[in-house]
Amino acid sequence: MPTVKLSKRTVDAAQPGETDTYFWDDELRGFGLKVTPKGTKTYLVQYRVGGRGGRTRRVTLGRHGPVTPDQARQEALKTLGAVAGGLDVAEEKTRTRKDLTMAQLLDLWMAEGCDHKKASTLKIDRSNIERHIKPLIGTKRLNTLTRTDVERMQRAIAEGKTAADIKTGTRGRAVVEGGRGTAARCLAILGAALTFAVQRDLRPDNPVRGVQAYKGQKKEPFLSMEELDRLGAALREAEQTGTNPFAIAAIRLMLLTGCRKSEILTLRWEWVDFERGCLRLPESKTGAKVVPVADAPLALLRTLPRVAGNPHVLPSSKSEGHLVGLQKVWESLRVKADLADVRLHDLRHSFASAAVAQGESLFLVGKVLGHRQARTTEVYAHLQDDPVRGVANRTADTLIAMLGEK
Repeated sequence: MPTVKLSKRTVDAAQPGETDTYFWDDELRGFGLKVTPKGTKTYLVQYRVGGRGGRTRRVTLGRHGPVTPDQARQEALKTLGAVAGGLDVAEEKTRTRKDLTMAQLLDLWMAEGCDHKKASTLKIDRSNIERHIKPLIGTKRLNTLTRTDVERMQRAIAEGKTAADIKTGTRGRAVVEGGRGTAARCLAILGAALTFAVQRDLRPDNPVRGVQAYKGQKKEPFLSMEELDRLGAALREAEQTGTNPFAIAAIRLMLLTGCRKSEILTLRWEWVDFERGCLRLPESKTGAKVVPVADAPLALLRTLPRVAGNPHVLPSSKSEGHLVGLQKVWESLRVKADLADVRLHDLRHSFASAAVAQGESLFLVGKVLGHRQARTTEVYAHLQDDPVRGVANRTADTLIAMLGEK
């Protein structure tokens, strides 16, 4: 196992392997860093109970990022000092945690039970926890939570009881919506956190088990021809009135490539292959992938100016990062185009629906979108009726002509 001085430089440089990799500090014995295959970095302390031949214990100190190397080192010193004084810190934590509140359990799960998740997924989970789950059951004790409590939580979220319009910072705002889909996602998060609790011997069972998750209300997740026409007009008007051109380009690129918002916003010039007509994304929701890109979005990309010192195709106006504030621009366009319930993500669905409706196979459309499983693309299957019916019409017309009846 590698031994290094755990500093910000060495921690940032630590690379993942095929399995969990541990880096141990060369100054403070027992202080280490775990790096998962997906690159998640967590500080920990390792010690033995009962001397050299005793059982090995590990105590998690926190995830790199929220916790700095210096903060982790100080916490490691305290932990190892307690161990030297005869305290089994890991056992004591387990004993204390059995009296956790649900809010404390959810924080613990986010810190120690989500190493396998991407940062973007963790951000969404954290939002659902803070804005829906904690307000409803956060003060309840872990060991007293019942299935009835879980069912009531899901029902309350579905009925919109946690919906809110929250001010974020000086100019920002977050619209928190409930609904059946959100309720189902929160139930899944709670179930995972309680499974973690069972695995850590914090409670004997998982009260989410057996609770029927709500199914979201089905709706067409893409824009109609009339809606696309209105969106086009709104985009052209926005261009004339000084809206950030990179934001307008982001919306067009999402629609014309079928990429996710995160894939477009984080896109770097080095990932754009103009020669082969594709985007080479090193990381996405489904892992690394190559996205084939048509001539129209490639032409749009060629018109975008490159900002010196910023690697992003859609750069921020205030930093070396990527464009921010796209949701605010989208909300303005949505009002102008009368697209009441249309989300940015529906632009990706609209790309897929247009491809299927003009006769492209579900298999190939799924490949373009980067779907790992065929059933993910099957939501568009009913759109194949249009080209299939066209075949039926053309064939019938031919036969009628042969019969001399036309």
